[in-house]
Amino acid sequence: MTSLFQILMLLLDIAKWIILAHIIMSWLINFQVLNLRQPVVGQLWNGLNRLLDPIYERVRSVLPNMAGLDLAPLIVLLVVYGLRIVLINNAAAFY
Repeated sequence: MTSLFQILMLLLDIAKWIILAHIIMSWLINFQVLNLRQPVVGQLWNGLNRLLDPIYERVRSVLPNMAGLDLAPLIVLLVVYGLRIVLINNAAAFY
């Protein structure tokens, strides 16, 4: 059961870093530091969007329209951190 706990923690860590990379990349694209016409940047951006948009869309359907401010990545990141806290607090169940 210890390995199950470690795998769950690893998956949550990977999810956290993917979400943070998406957030930072969106800022860099909006401030025109990165150009989507560059092949690597465009492919990475499309891949991250295809991976995260189904999750974000569920959160966006619940959130009110904020006129250009997208809080879905923040909410998903808070959920990931919340799941980590729940797992850590209940780690004794895995041993």
